[in-house]
Amino acid sequence: MSDYFQTFLIASLIGLCCGFLASIIYRILKRIIQKKKDKVNKPHDAIKPKYYITGDKHRDFRNLVRFCKKNRTTANDTIIILGDAGFNYYGDKRDEKLKKKLSKVNITLFCIHGNKENRPQNTRTYDTKEFCGSVVYFEERYPNILFAKDCEVYQFNGKSAIVVGGAHSVDKFYRIENRYPWWDDEEPSYEVKKLFEKILKRRKNKIDYIFSHTVPLKYEPAEMFISNHNKKSKKRKYVPNIDKSTEQWLDTIEGKITYSKWFCGHYHTDKLIDRLELMYKNIRELPENQEE
Repeated sequence: MSDYFQTFLIASLIGLCCGFLASIIYRILKRIIQKKKDKVNKPHDAIKPKYYITGDKHRDFRNLVRFCKKNRTTANDTIIILGDAGFNYYGDKRDEKLKKKLSKVNITLFCIHGNKENRPQNTRTYDTKEFCGSVVYFEERYPNILFAKDCEVYQFNGKSAIVVGGAHSVDKFYRIENRYPWWDDEEPSYEVKKLFEKILKRRKNKIDYIFSHTVPLKYEPAEMFISNHNKKSKKRKYVPNIDKSTEQWLDTIEGKITYSKWFCGHYHTDKLIDRLELMYKNIRELPENQEE
């Protein structure tokens, strides 16, 4: 065999090996690039949604907007607001301006009814639709701003959550006297309470999560009471109008049901007491498991 032929044979074999390796590398790179494209172009419905939870906002959503930008949330993700979001506070263009601003944020807002806002069913602009397995109120112009319906059971991360909003305003007479917004149906009605109990009874008094605006009486954070919290304030003093019937009712509920976590707002503090968590400024992801 001549040297020329040997050289040719070796070069041919090297060429074949290089071609084979190049083909394999090309296929691997092609798959990697395709996976990246699929990830970028993946529709929202195919991405597992994330659920977050936070407390009262009272029309101040600056921290929430920053959170959404930092965490790159999408409309497929949801932040649960435990009452007093403030979207239906003035009943005029100021509310529309706020809703329009928040409708541009990449997030779905799931709001519990508080006591410092009008109920969505009291207005003519709200319709109903299904969300997370149950009924919510929404406006067509602002489809990412939803309000939960009392006594409905929703599904988040495969866990059940029952909702009851509303609370008593301790500054009721102060607000009426100074012509600040106030609503006489701010607390859950007798009918709502009975339906809430009925729904839980059907479930043998077992539920994963409870979302309420106020707290069971035993968990009231006394340090946050207006009469104690504002002792050093130079503003005009007034005697709070105390009605704890809703908290007393929630106390009876808490004492007879089995649950994993209870989330509530209303008291403008972030505090964990046993399995109950009061939320205000904190925004955190809703736990996927019953045991944290």
